[in-house]
Amino acid sequence: MKTRIAEITARIRERSAAGRRAYLARIDALSNRPPGAERMGCANVAHAFAGMPGDQRFKVVAERAPNIGIVTAYNDMLSAHQPYERYPALLRDEAQRLGATAQVAGGVPAMCDGVTQGLPGMELSLFSRDTIAMGTAIALTHDVFDGALLLGICDKIVPGLLIGALHFGHLPCVFVPAGPMASGLSNSDKAKVREQHAQGLVGRDKLMEAEQAAYHGAGTCTFYGTANSNQMLLEAMGLHVPGAAFVHPHAPLREALTREAVCTLLGITKRQRYTPIGRLVDERVIVNAMVALLATGGSTNHLIHWVAVARAAAIRIDWTDFAELSAEVPLLARVYPNGQADVNQFQAAGGTGFVLRELLDAGCLHGDVETVAGGGLAAYGQAPVLDERTSGAPRVAVRWQPAPAESLDATVVRPHAAPFSASGGLKLLTGNLGRAVIKVSAVPEDRHVVEAPALVFDSQEALLKAFAAGQLERDFIAVVRFQGPRANGMPELHKLTPPLAVLQNKGFKVALVTDGRMSGASGKVPAAIHVSPEALAGGALARVRDGDRLRLDAVNGQLDVLIDDAAWAARATHTIDPTQSEVNAHGLGRELFGGMRRHVTSAEEGAITWL
Repeated sequence: MKTRIAEITARIRERSAAGRRAYLARIDALSNRPPGAERMGCANVAHAFAGMPGDQRFKVVAERAPNIGIVTAYNDMLSAHQPYERYPALLRDEAQRLGATAQVAGGVPAMCDGVTQGLPGMELSLFSRDTIAMGTAIALTHDVFDGALLLGICDKIVPGLLIGALHFGHLPCVFVPAGPMASGLSNSDKAKVREQHAQGLVGRDKLMEAEQAAYHGAGTCTFYGTANSNQMLLEAMGLHVPGAAFVHPHAPLREALTREAVCTLLGITKRQRYTPIGRLVDERVIVNAMVALLATGGSTNHLIHWVAVARAAAIRIDWTDFAELSAEVPLLARVYPNGQADVNQFQAAGGTGFVLRELLDAGCLHGDVETVAGGGLAAYGQAPVLDERTSGAPRVAVRWQPAPAESLDATVVRPHAAPFSASGGLKLLTGNLGRAVIKVSAVPEDRHVVEAPALVFDSQEALLKAFAAGQLERDFIAVVRFQGPRANGMPELHKLTPPLAVLQNKGFKVALVTDGRMSGASGKVPAAIHVSPEALAGGALARVRDGDRLRLDAVNGQLDVLIDDAAWAARATHTIDPTQSEVNAHGLGRELFGGMRRHVTSAEEGAITWL
């Protein structure tokens, strides 16, 4: 283990100690109870199992068989979640084969950010994470389960399921992925068509053709955004069947891995190697997730989500921890937008097993942690394959083999001895504009420092309108404010990427500074995002005016307005247009989330609504 990573982990442990002790005490109190069918009243038990076939009711009540709760984020609006339609039957069948029972405890909402990008629905996206956590709690609060299988993949769904599960920290839990869609139109070619459309060079018909060629089937979108970053982090945390993340939904290996999840879960219940999720997810496991994110140039959204995930396990992390880890962690993967490859090419080049083994060998990960697979994190440096010896048997088994000794494509993944970069893909920016983060792994090095006049917008629509009118053909730093959690739910501003990329390609020095989020797929335009405090909470962005000279310096980690200190301190704070505020508070269900907007914590505190 690298000394500095060990020191950061120890600092997190010390900072979290009091809350963590109380959390673990609560887990122990719940763990020491009799099983639900023995503990509950007869009417409660009868209601809990009334929907089961008679033989399974007898098994769980009289024979005290393990009972698995399934929490599913299935819907067929999300291509990534469409395969989950048949999973409950598959999981129940496997549980019964292994002498257990399984019930769908509940479903949670799962919205597609790709559908709502740039639309009012995106203002509910971030808050859907905590809604999913609450839905998970409602499902598991039936309290008759020996463990839980959690079915979710995409952006807010995995963090929400994980936060919910950690509030049931006494339960063993295994996450069950479904895999990425087959490769279609390359992400870089899709981006080119988007930029051409932004310039009016191609029409809506060509854009539609490109988008449908890119997003064309069941499975996760193939770029390395938030959804696929989720899967990398769950592997690094030891919460998957090892190597399950990026196997195609329709591959024979996918069904075998899904069945294996049941076996894995039953192996960590009280009857076996009891491993409740609240004890498994300790400060070392949280650091492992952070390291995996940094080493792969993953989604910036996780600088919000994993702060909240850690807090659910009574562990406190912040952006300084991310920044200091980034200085110690080599960049081992280049997957779009951090490169040209998609996640299928990443998998073919060595995938999660190769990256995690290299990080272990480099001393960047805590290898001696608990995992659902047992044996420490080394099990996740392997790759699953079908066991040909079980071909023709009722259940085709999985076996594991070492990940490739060398990268099978050095343009996609590299060993720790020859990384793409000696440091990770994320940096912390601080200065008189606040604290922000920037994803530098995909930004050209000559764009890591931008100094230019500010152009201030109070909505992304205003910037898009200015671009369409030809008003942005110059060097500038766009300040898009009143986009934080309290203002409008902190929507992703991914629609700004094509026009800003067009301007950058023309040779202009451009950058973005915002208290909002960018998509996990954002990349080559320098963007200081998640600026905290946000403008609506009195943050410095509310004082910036058109023409103020700003400096975004990702080399030295600075974000400043270049104004005399006294003049800056005396500058009046701009308030949001009441008309715009009213628009953000109403329509398409936004009224229902008013309480969340009022009570949400800052982005660096995880944008949490349940504290």
